[in-house]
This record gives sequence, C-alpha cells and structure tokens, in this order.
Amino acid sequence: MVTRSKEIVAPTTVAEPSAAQGASRPIIIQPTRGLASLQLGAVWEYRELLYFLVWRDVKVRYKNSILGVAWSWLNPLLMMVVYTIFFTILMRNTNFPHYPVFLLCGLLPWNFFSESLTSATGSIVNNAHLIKKVYFPREILPISIVFSSLVNFLIALPVLFAMTLIFGVHLTPWVSLLPMTILIQVIFTVGLTLILSTLNVFYRDTQFILSVLMLAWFFLTPVFYPIETVPQSATLLGVTFNPRLWLYRLNPMASIIASYRDLLYWGAPTGWDFLLRTAVTSLFVLIVGYIVFLRYSPRFGEEV
Repeated sequence: MVTRSKEIVAPTTVAEPSAAQGASRPIIIQPTRGLASLQLGAVWEYRELLYFLVWRDVKVRYKNSILGVAWSWLNPLLMMVVYTIFFTILMRNTNFPHYPVFLLCGLLPWNFFSESLTSATGSIVNNAHLIKKVYFPREILPISIVFSSLVNFLIALPVLFAMTLIFGVHLTPWVSLLPMTILIQVIFTVGLTLILSTLNVFYRDTQFILSVLMLAWFFLTPVFYPIETVPQSATLLGVTFNPRLWLYRLNPMASIIASYRDLLYWGAPTGWDFLLRTAVTSLFVLIVGYIVFLRYSPRFGEEV
C-alpha cells in the first residue's frame, strides 16, 4: 500500500496597511511652464486631423464651382489685368518693364497672406461645435486654414512661371531659394493667425477691424508699386526719417515680397542679412503667437 505524503503549505499573511500608508495623498495639477508648455509635438501627433481639415477646406473652396480649381489661376490673372490697365494705361506708368510679372510677384504672396489671416481669424469661433465635443490641439484649426491657403497659392504659382515665359523674363538658378522664402512667409502667417484667432474668441470685433487693417496694410506693402518709389527722406512733426527703411523694418510683408521679386523678377539672390532679419522676425512672431494661443486656449470652450 502506497501512502502519499501531504504537502504542508504555510499560510501566507497579508500585512495590513498602516494608517500612514493607506491615507490618500492629494494630487496637485499644475500647468507646465517654460518651453515644456509649448507642446511642440501635439500638432505632429494629430497630423492626420490636420491633413483632413486642410483637404476639407480645399474641397469646400471649389465645391459647386463650374471652373473648380481653375479659379486659382483665373483670379490672379483677372486681378493682374485690372491693375495693369489701371497703372500702365490710366496712370501712364509705362516705364516699368514687364509690369504684369512684377505685379504677380507681389500679388500672389499677398493673396496668400490676406486670405490666411481673414479666414483663420474666425477659425476657433466657427468650429465651436468641435471644440466643445472633441479634444484636439486647438492650434490645428488656424494652422489648417494657413496650409489650405498655401495649397491654393502653390496651385496658382504656375501662372507666374507662365507669365515669365510669355514676357521673356529669364529665371535664374536663384529661383531654387523660393521654398525658403515661402517657409518664412508661412511661419510669419501662422504666428499672426494664432494671435488673431485668440483675440477673436474674446473680442468678436476683431474680424471687422481686421478687414480695415488689411486694406491699409495692402497699400503700405509694395505689391503694385516698386519700393524705390517710396522716398528715403520725409519730415513728420518736425522729425526727419527714412520712410523706405522703416517700411522694411516695421512691415515684414514688404521684406517677404521683396524677396519674391528678387528671385523671380530680378533674378538675383536676396541679401542674406536682409533674409535672416526677416526670418528671425517671423520666428519671433510665431513663438509669441503660440505662447499667447496656448495661454488662453483652455478658456475657448467657455467663450465660444
């Protein structure tokens, strides 16, 4: 007869937590400070949403349109014809060679800039239903407007290249620097749209004021006239200053459009010191705009 020995298992004891260990500790949530508060990777994590919003804006732009994407080419062409007739026939400004090409070099970037600002300013308020229901980085809304306007700008850009061929303006290898100028303009535009879209959430008059400011900004930017026509000396309230120099310093779009003309019209490189100063200014505007946007974005849900 075989007997099996029984295994004796020692009972395990579970120590009861002491009062100090069992006491719940308060969880303190504090906002991040410094560079960590910028959340630079948030937009990249939601890049698919950004792509969807950009594609949606592009499709809505040409929805139920007979000509569709052809309007991206016809719009600058029609505006070019109007300005050319006015300044070369009515105003007798015939001393400037290849004026239609000169005009398009300033008109296309300005249309991209103006369209981005006027549309992106109301992007937060117009998408209040998304902000109240779904979490995503709010900055994607104005950025998507800028990117969709960029797509429209790139679609219209071949019109400029076609006009250079028609009027015999020879492109030089310096045109390869064009993506750098476009990038600087995108950085500057995104920074401004972040600031303006934040202001519009709390002050809905921003959109109405912006339309007036954009008109004044247009005439203060050498879009349809050469910067050389601006005098280098003027006196205001007894103070003599250089209007042309201060136009470059206080108006980044004047510097950006001048860079477009250097590369596409004059066939010459933009001065590196001049380009670097514009790039630093644009980057500064972007950083300030992003900080302001993130500072007030937690209140968007209550205000919209």
